[in-house]
Amino acid sequence: MRKIKTQDSLLKIVETEKLHKLAFQGLDLSAVEEQLMNLRVTNCLFMDCEISVRLMKHLHPANYIFPGLNVPFSIYPSGLYNKDNLYNGYDYNRPETYFSTMDKKVYDYYKKMGGSEARNIKETLARSLHDHSIYDAKHEFLAAYDERKVVAIMGGHKLGRDDALFLQTARLAKSLTETGYLMTSGGGPGAMEATHLGAWFAGKTDAELVDAVDILSPAPVYSHPHWLKTAYMVLEKYPQTNYLSLGIPTWLYGHELSTPFATHIAKLFENSLREEGLLAIAKGGVIFSPGSAGTMQEFFMDLAQNHYKSYGYASPMIFLGKRYWTEEYPVYPLAKLLIDTGKLNGIDLNIYDENDEIINHLNTFNQRY
Repeated sequence: MRKIKTQDSLLKIVETEKLHKLAFQGLDLSAVEEQLMNLRVTNCLFMDCEISVRLMKHLHPANYIFPGLNVPFSIYPSGLYNKDNLYNGYDYNRPETYFSTMDKKVYDYYKKMGGSEARNIKETLARSLHDHSIYDAKHEFLAAYDERKVVAIMGGHKLGRDDALFLQTARLAKSLTETGYLMTSGGGPGAMEATHLGAWFAGKTDAELVDAVDILSPAPVYSHPHWLKTAYMVLEKYPQTNYLSLGIPTWLYGHELSTPFATHIAKLFENSLREEGLLAIAKGGVIFSPGSAGTMQEFFMDLAQNHYKSYGYASPMIFLGKRYWTEEYPVYPLAKLLIDTGKLNGIDLNIYDENDEIINHLNTFNQRY
């Protein structure tokens, strides 16, 4: 079903003789009402469109008309988010302006209506419809990429910007982006932010990336009051990027702000859709940098997907940090034992300390197909 998401597309489509199996999303139909009244329109979807009673009577019952709901977010967003619409009106010189942004308003409303425990059917329906549209927009965005060129980095949200691992992760993402990979992550702070920072600085010098990290470091973690401010200071100094990246955050963890360095943001309400979906799209491989329970959960989810080849084939699973993943959190030896004893099949697992080793591993996987 072809989607009509812009007013320009709407003006062009009504010049035809009939409309059949089209999806109109979030449009004002008043400008083309007379044309629509004179057209044969069948089996079309009209989602959250501005539509008069007269036109509604003309379209019903041969079409499907879905009204909006009284919530502070679009239940049929026509595309992915970005920093400009999530943080609309934010001025880093006046940090209090964050409280008027869409992101903050939606998060406050989400908490007010019960958060993940919401039982009001209107609220849960609104969230589900929103997440369905974002899921759809995400796959439209990914359609332009070779699926084996989509790589995710998982890691701790508490990783400080002043930690050497933050800069290493950013350099890794920068190099992979410059090699032609699309970087994706959970879209939050810590290792996730480092992923998108690196992608943003693809094509720029390493000195410029180091300068950006120096600007960020005085607000090292997401709980610092100037975490978002310093990110926007970097964006002001380095406003342009020729490379894209995809962040997939959630309002479940709305207290952890979404990184504005992700050029495309698929922000969801349902966290399970986020985690499963993020691993599913990273068919070029997943890199697990040091993290805690959440990162380990993602590892075992990815392990199951690859063992069962849930998405067609097994993709590389790479640990970054030998000492961390063999001594502090000895997940790698356990997984390796299960693979070596035949309990898990077809798993492409390895562990490295150096970025070049990871890049070579991913490139080798790509060259096999």
